[in-house]
Amino acid sequence: MISLPCVRETDAAIENFTFLHMGSKGMFDVRGSGDKPLIASFLIIGGKDMPLSNLTWTRSEHWIPHFTGEAENFKINGTILTPVDERGFGIKLEIKNIGGTSAEAGVGLKLCWGSVFHSVNEDKFVDAPKHAYESFWNRGYIFDMRCGTPLFAFAPMTVEEDAQIILLSGGKGRASNDVFCNITREKVVEPGETLTLTTFWGIGFEEVAAATSAQEMLRQGWDFEMNATISWLKERIYNLPDPKLTKLYNENLFFCLFYASGITVDTEELALMTSRSPRYYVSAAYWDRDSLLWAFPAVLDADTELAREMLLYVFGRQCRNIGIHSRFIDGTVLEPGFELDELMAPVIALNKYVEKTGDKSILERTDVSEGIASILRKLAKRKHEKISLFSTFLQPTDDMNVYPYLTYDNALVWYSLSAIDELYPGRFECPASPKDVMEAIWTHCVKEIDGEKRFAWSLDLENNFDVYDEPPGSLLLLPYYGFCELDNPIYVATSALIRSEKYKYSFAESPIAEIGCAHAPHPWVLSIANSLLCGHKESALKHLSLIEMDNGIACESVDESTGECTTGAAFATCAGFLCHALRVTCGE
Repeated sequence: MISLPCVRETDAAIENFTFLHMGSKGMFDVRGSGDKPLIASFLIIGGKDMPLSNLTWTRSEHWIPHFTGEAENFKINGTILTPVDERGFGIKLEIKNIGGTSAEAGVGLKLCWGSVFHSVNEDKFVDAPKHAYESFWNRGYIFDMRCGTPLFAFAPMTVEEDAQIILLSGGKGRASNDVFCNITREKVVEPGETLTLTTFWGIGFEEVAAATSAQEMLRQGWDFEMNATISWLKERIYNLPDPKLTKLYNENLFFCLFYASGITVDTEELALMTSRSPRYYVSAAYWDRDSLLWAFPAVLDADTELAREMLLYVFGRQCRNIGIHSRFIDGTVLEPGFELDELMAPVIALNKYVEKTGDKSILERTDVSEGIASILRKLAKRKHEKISLFSTFLQPTDDMNVYPYLTYDNALVWYSLSAIDELYPGRFECPASPKDVMEAIWTHCVKEIDGEKRFAWSLDLENNFDVYDEPPGSLLLLPYYGFCELDNPIYVATSALIRSEKYKYSFAESPIAEIGCAHAPHPWVLSIANSLLCGHKESALKHLSLIEMDNGIACESVDESTGECTTGAAFATCAGFLCHALRVTCGE
């Protein structure tokens, strides 16, 4: 339910927390004020407050962050935890006296609640009053926002009964009024002694829900919540032969699991999105392609139960508008425009799920079978009147097409129709047979280009076509979907052209020689995943070793020379596809 997307390495400050809200069609982002983070950890030594600095970070099970540091005669340890199956998060701070004399010292957290933003692609300030008041339900305060009725609330609770929670200012019901609160614990710390401050922060729809969420975690205890989360992570960790790749894989896997999906606070429903981090430039919105072609394979590798829930969300909330550019998390249209790859994405994911799990019971669910029927009706409307090719309005980057018939998209149609024949033999009337679609692609989508037969990117069936490629839906993936073999001469010639210095977006002469496109004219991380899956493992691994991405997490594109993130930080669904490609090509 809760994400902490921006934790500062320099001082362990938590800049914000976010949660999904179905009634508001997106995500709320609870932030600090100006340069003040939402929650800052600090030390109290000699009666003076000291911010943390010079911290060293590690992760438990590739996810849970820990930090250590030193200040004067004290060693500092801290852990930030978002426990599984809980509605909130926890912070544990410890200082140990490593000096030779006793000292008056303490540790604390400073809350500065400055603003709340609603996020769906764009961030909009929520102009509503903030309240802070003493709680009947815990030993502290409730912080909430109301828009006539409650919108959300959060409440801290300390494990240590001698800790103090002090409201310093704010909470008088004004939107512009920053709220300040300190949580501290102080005492004389003897040499070798440790002082601990453990806080649980509960979140909920209103006061009671928030306070009891914190109380539930407190009753369970820090060790229980930590061990439960570690067990959950361990069940999903996958080890690759290379320790560096193992680290990269698992950090990106967990980022995909936690940031490409989430549970809404108000309705407790699973929702999917390209990224729930506000750092991603189109956060908290749903795309069929992103969730099902990129994130879903990684989820299916790691957690088949979650993969099934994802499919039920798609064939439930999202079913009415499958194939439309992007939608809100409640399934209503965000950005109009038809995309053929997105129309096919649910069928592809469903087929991969059944192949992996053998669970055919999902096929008999009314919402799933009716969803397949709806997809086929929409597909029929895109068919050429005489030829078994199907048109799209937008390309896999969501940009406008040049010509309506895309080779890659029609290969997905072929795959999907073949899958429906296997999943539902003889049950549905399809607008074309898989055989007819395949023959149409080989007949009409193969062109003479630079003296060799190659796949065109798109065409109009009136002798016009273009030479192009896009990492979000690349011609390089045709063998991955089983349309042709890697050594097919037409595919080999197509791949050679896309990767050659002749092609504008190949970056063939750069250190990171992966494919880009007009949407983001730099090498894409998705292109590295594509290369892994289509016979270019060694060069893809080399490029992967050269790029920083977004502090080790997948982003949209990187600088072709430095490997630093250029567009699309915190790209959760891309992180999933990168993981899947690594597992397929570098795993057992």
